[in-house]
Amino acid sequence: PMLWYPYTQMKTMEEPLEILDAKGVWLYTNEGKLIDSISSWWSVIHGYSHPKLNEAILSQVPRFSHIMLGSLTHKPVQELSEKLASWLPGSLNHCFFSDSGSVAVEVALKMALQYYINQGDTQRTMVLALEHAYHGDTFKTMEIGDDPDYHFVLNAYGKNPHVVHIPTTIDALEQAFAKYHQKLNCMIVEPLLQGAGGMRMYDISFLERARELCDQYGVLLIFDEVATGFGRTGHRFVADVVEPDILVLGKALTGGYLGHAVTVANDRVFAAFYDDNPDHALMHGPTFMGNALACRVALASISLFEEEHTMEKIHRIEEITRLEMAGFTDPRIREIRIMGGCVCIEVYDPAVLKGYAAFARQRGVFSRPFLSYLYAMVPYVISEAELMQVLDTMKAWFQKD
Repeated sequence: PMLWYPYTQMKTMEEPLEILDAKGVWLYTNEGKLIDSISSWWSVIHGYSHPKLNEAILSQVPRFSHIMLGSLTHKPVQELSEKLASWLPGSLNHCFFSDSGSVAVEVALKMALQYYINQGDTQRTMVLALEHAYHGDTFKTMEIGDDPDYHFVLNAYGKNPHVVHIPTTIDALEQAFAKYHQKLNCMIVEPLLQGAGGMRMYDISFLERARELCDQYGVLLIFDEVATGFGRTGHRFVADVVEPDILVLGKALTGGYLGHAVTVANDRVFAAFYDDNPDHALMHGPTFMGNALACRVALASISLFEEEHTMEKIHRIEEITRLEMAGFTDPRIREIRIMGGCVCIEVYDPAVLKGYAAFARQRGVFSRPFLSYLYAMVPYVISEAELMQVLDTMKAWFQKD
């Protein structure tokens, strides 16, 4: 095969579905149409082919599609930076753009390490992360991740001695800080909802305590909101509730239209780099950072998010999901978890989900369960009838026998 697909054994993979067109929540194939219940990996929050997002890109193309940010600048990237700085909480004011969530996390980790080195502290080389963490597939993000399915390649190098993983309990958090606080440069989390680690959900009190400990011991707190940002947890950003020092956004940043991500630092972090000393600069620069098309569509997506009362839509999605899943049980199900625009049915045995994707397709739903997790993260523009179709299909799988 000429095209190498992600996360799959090419020799044994099933033929992928070819998408001919997409509009709203629907994917159109030569066999019919399907509701995309996972929003193209959780990014297409306003649905496909949205006229306002289409127009945003088309309006920019005649001028230029991309300008490097080395020695040059342009209106779209300036406007998006200003919008994010005003839109995000507290002093999260300094936007460093890149072209994917993984790279944006790499930038955040580099910032956190250099923050201390710029101040002459070379001892803080460790990162505190969560068990079941997923932060991307580039090398440093694999090291701070905790998912052997994606990251077995690190077996070649052994476990990184600079990364500590803890469960989401306050006891474990306090013990880790007591033991490692002098060596930690940052703590990084997917706040409230751990995506690829199995749609695991935990309480805000853990993050509140993490913020206190980071403040107490002078450690930077990084929120990876690539998956959780823009309403997915039922909060606009979890950063609105507990404020990190560095925030990473991607996926829905452009409404799922183009690969683009941003690492947003607060004033304190930025100040450690802002200096007459050239060695204190952040020496990083993705070619396509601040891409003009991506910035234009991101601005339009944020406008839609505000104008169309997206948070109300998310709360309604959660409300319907909770009503529909209330009392639903099956001996094969370990747990049903719901948060904001995410629902996950975890089963005891992954074999239980074998065949689900094909079953869902017959019922007009595109789904992609993994391991023992059957989940949906729908586009926020979904109608109640369409959402019911997704949830009914999930339940029908357990009722068919």
